[in-house]
Amino acid sequence: MKRLSLLGLWALVSLAGTTAFALAQEAEPAPSGIDAVVNNIFGLSTGWFVSLIFAPIPGTSFPWIVLWLVAGATIFTIYFGFIQFRGFKHAIELVKGDYSDPNDAGEVSHFQALATALSGTVGLGNIAGVAVAIGIGGPGATFWMILAGLMGMASKFTECTLGVKYRNEYPDGSVSGGPMYYLTKGFEVRGKKGGQFLAVLFAIFCILGSLGGGNMFQANQAHAQLANIFGDFPGWITGVIFAGIVFAVIVGGIKSIARVTEKVVPFMGVLYVGAALIILIANYDMIGWAFGQIFAGAFTGLGVAGGFVGALIQGFKRAAFSNEAGVGSAAIAHSAVRTKEPVTEGFVSLLEPFIDTVVICTMTALVIIITGVLQVDPETGLYLVEGGAIVTEGGASGVELTSLAFGQSISWFPYVLALAVILFAFSTMLSWSYYGLKAWTFLVGEGKNKEITYKVIFCLFVIVGAAASLGPVIDFSDAAIFAMAVVNIAGLYVLMPIVKAELNSYWSRLKSGEIKKYKAAGSGTPAAAE
Repeated sequence: MKRLSLLGLWALVSLAGTTAFALAQEAEPAPSGIDAVVNNIFGLSTGWFVSLIFAPIPGTSFPWIVLWLVAGATIFTIYFGFIQFRGFKHAIELVKGDYSDPNDAGEVSHFQALATALSGTVGLGNIAGVAVAIGIGGPGATFWMILAGLMGMASKFTECTLGVKYRNEYPDGSVSGGPMYYLTKGFEVRGKKGGQFLAVLFAIFCILGSLGGGNMFQANQAHAQLANIFGDFPGWITGVIFAGIVFAVIVGGIKSIARVTEKVVPFMGVLYVGAALIILIANYDMIGWAFGQIFAGAFTGLGVAGGFVGALIQGFKRAAFSNEAGVGSAAIAHSAVRTKEPVTEGFVSLLEPFIDTVVICTMTALVIIITGVLQVDPETGLYLVEGGAIVTEGGASGVELTSLAFGQSISWFPYVLALAVILFAFSTMLSWSYYGLKAWTFLVGEGKNKEITYKVIFCLFVIVGAAASLGPVIDFSDAAIFAMAVVNIAGLYVLMPIVKAELNSYWSRLKSGEIKKYKAAGSGTPAAAE
């Protein structure tokens, strides 16, 4: 592990060097306060990285990273025989605890693992991310988000199965798992080289992703919604408050995080989905029209800049950012589950993109489309576009656009949305702090002091995110998370035969009755096998 530590530390020193260079470039303090200084430094430090990840395929405007994600999800879907549909019913049974044995190794239940992973995916990507996608790609982006969600279920199945199979189990009952471990061990099992290099690279990107999409973006949009409700005030104030609360929870480790997320995730999900349902029911006569806009926009763009390609790119980008299928992050949370059958957690994990993207993102999109916050040209019937984005009421974007849309039907809902945003942001930070921590300890080694060091760094970046503006934050967040997907999916191609062998073995034993069904979660009493 020492050789991994050296490479990991070298990468972090390089990142610090880049930031120091930016600081030198910004020697003159910005006149508009601390927030502006933080924003300028951050934008200069990360611009090159963003440009690299989102570079278009030569001769086109299509980002190569989007094609990479689409290709991976398609290959896994076909290779595993559309497992997202064949295994859906069994996934629900596993979450209910029908097959849970309390004596299995691991730290959390199937439901807690799902809740922890969902808290990292069901978040502001569903509220602000959908608004960003529609604002740039039009209603048609929703179609591609749904498709990406359905296909991404197979990617999630693959990576989470491997996460459990190759996790490290320690004498005290704790575990460490995720792409860092299955890339290293799995490549050795298959006699392939390069696994250790990919594992280190993934860990570096995971740390950056935890500080970006799993941290700064959440703090940024939480502050935006609070400022929208209570009036403008410095973002660093929100950041300091969030950082203190987050640190109080993450210092307790995965069990503490799981206890919080298993309560917060269902509550915030019911709160947000319930409000969306109220609006959709009140405007039920427009739902058909809204879906018509989605399908028409998916293939024509309805006048949006970039047309069909623009809608597709935005749909897949935002879906990947929201549900993280293929990114590898969720495999870290699912690795902590109590089970002796790795493939069972693969089944459980495929529910995430469905809940996150197919259900919640679609509901957000329908509310935005139906409530009329997107401006339409009365003569052509096409959306008004200015500066590459749809003109919105009041010029709102991101979480502000979603808040405005909900507020059109429920005048007091922006206050409720403020609570939902805070809960979404909080739970996502908790999960990503764990993802980043496991990547950190993989690089620098296990130990309480090393863990505390990362947790302090993570909380400092909460303040940075709240103080920076949306543009640089969301660009960096996307780039860091998609960089994880580049490494992870490359490894999954090599390791997917191992997952298929696990799947075939499990299905045969389940059908033969060798795998017993339990009467209730945690009962420890086998019932007759189905």
